[in-house]
Order: sequence, then C-alpha cells, then structure tokens
Amino acid sequence: MLAAIVAVAAANTRRRPETLLGQDHWLTHVATACLIRVPRAEHRKLRLVCKRWYRLLAGNYFYSLRKSLGIAEEWVYVIKRDRDGRISWDAFDPVYHLWHPLPPIPGEYSGALGFGCAVLSGCHLYLFGGKDPQKGSMRRVIFYSARTNKWHRAPDMLRRRHFFGSCVMNNCLYVAGGESEGFHYSLRSAEVYDPNKNRWAFIADMSTAMVPFIGVVYEGKWFLKGLGSQRQVLSEVYVPEADGWYPAFDGMVTGWRNPGVCLNGSWCHSTWVKSSMWLIFG
Repeated sequence: MLAAIVAVAAANTRRRPETLLGQDHWLTHVATACLIRVPRAEHRKLRLVCKRWYRLLAGNYFYSLRKSLGIAEEWVYVIKRDRDGRISWDAFDPVYHLWHPLPPIPGEYSGALGFGCAVLSGCHLYLFGGKDPQKGSMRRVIFYSARTNKWHRAPDMLRRRHFFGSCVMNNCLYVAGGESEGFHYSLRSAEVYDPNKNRWAFIADMSTAMVPFIGVVYEGKWFLKGLGSQRQVLSEVYVPEADGWYPAFDGMVTGWRNPGVCLNGSWCHSTWVKSSMWLIFG
C-alpha cells in the first residue's frame, strides 16, 4: 500500500498545488485517508515524499484522525547510557516488535544526570532539568517530536534542579523538590508546565524540602516519597484541585520502596524475589 501511495504522490506533486488542499481536493482526501492507515514505523519515509506530506505529518490534524479512528500506535521510549556516560534514546514498537533509534540527543543532555523525562500530547518526549557534569543544575527543557522526528527546545523551567520528582496529570507536566547546585541544598518549590500555553508556572511549595526517590499518580493525586534535609524519609501528596501538599501516612506509602504505576485505576508496585522482578497489583 505504501508503494501505491508514493506513486500517486509522485504523479500529483508534478502539478505543485500551492496548498495542502489545492486544486485536487478529492485526491488529497483520498491520499490522507490512505496515509493515516500507514503504520507509524513508515512515517519517516512518508515525510520524504514531498513538502505537503511533511507538513501533513507534522501537524495535529493527521494524528487526531489516527486517534479518532483508534489506530494510533504507542511506542515505548528507552534510555541507554554507554561506557563513557553518554546517553541515547530508542523507541520500541510493540506491534511489530521493532526498535527505532531516535536522532542524536542535543549535546547538553549527552552526559546529564538526575533529569526528568515524560511524554505529553501522546507524541512529545520531554527531557527537563538535570545536572550537567561541568555546569551544574539546569533549567533547560527539550523534547523529541514523533511528528517531525527531531529534537526541539521548550521554555526553561523556573528553577534549576536535579534529582527531583515529576509526573504528568491532565497532559500537564509537574515537577517538585530535588537539589540545586549543592548536595545538601534541597528544594521545596514545585512548578507545572502546560503545553497548550507553552509556559511554566509555580504551584504551592511542598511542606518540607525533599529529594524524591519515588512517586506515582493515583486517583488524580500525586504521591511522593523521598529524603528530607536531614536524610529522613518523607511522604507527601499533592492535590491539584486544592493546589496543596499534605502529609501521606496511609497504608499505600508505608513500606513503599520500589517503583510503581497506576494501571487502569489499579495500583501496582514492583519488587524483587530471588533475582526476578514481580509486579504486585493493589
């Protein structure tokens, strides 16, 4: 099917209509109906056909159609670090069981430590904050767009921080706590990034400064567990509706030491049993 679509494009682009929906309006709709059904792994090839197809695949319209038809494909992003400490990213296609290398990461993140990562809008992989081995804590934010297959800059965070907590709620990126320019200088501040507004804003400070080592979103609340300024273990929960932090003493955080996730409304966490990792559902 991909070869047939490319053949149609080759014939159509000789006329060079000035807009995406140019003179051959019906042909554009036919091509679009075919393109949205092409597997995501082939989208890189589609972008090379012509400028109109590149603009189509880089816009919201194309992916909103795929999502509305239930054919949007989700990939798993995996980070790697080589022996020299440089990092790179790959994407795993769980449908076709294929690995796809992402473009080289920008230099400022090639050796960074303690940064956050999250996916927003279903197709943007964000890297934010962290510590540059030479320059210290960063505010920098970059993201990889699956629509353009490129890395882009985003607005910097309001505070320099590394080894902080982060999560995504309602397609907004939240960060809290962490360290800044010193091993014993932990932060109470927290902020949120709204991709629709393309800006960061402060939210309520945490009750106490914390370097989070684990966190999860459960029932619309953000639970964090970490170390305080005296290296004591602390647990807090953030409630977006109230824009407030509250102590978390319930059974969910008691004994919580390993990474966890909320799947389909159920809480599960990981644990190691005889050198094997198990996921335990709550």
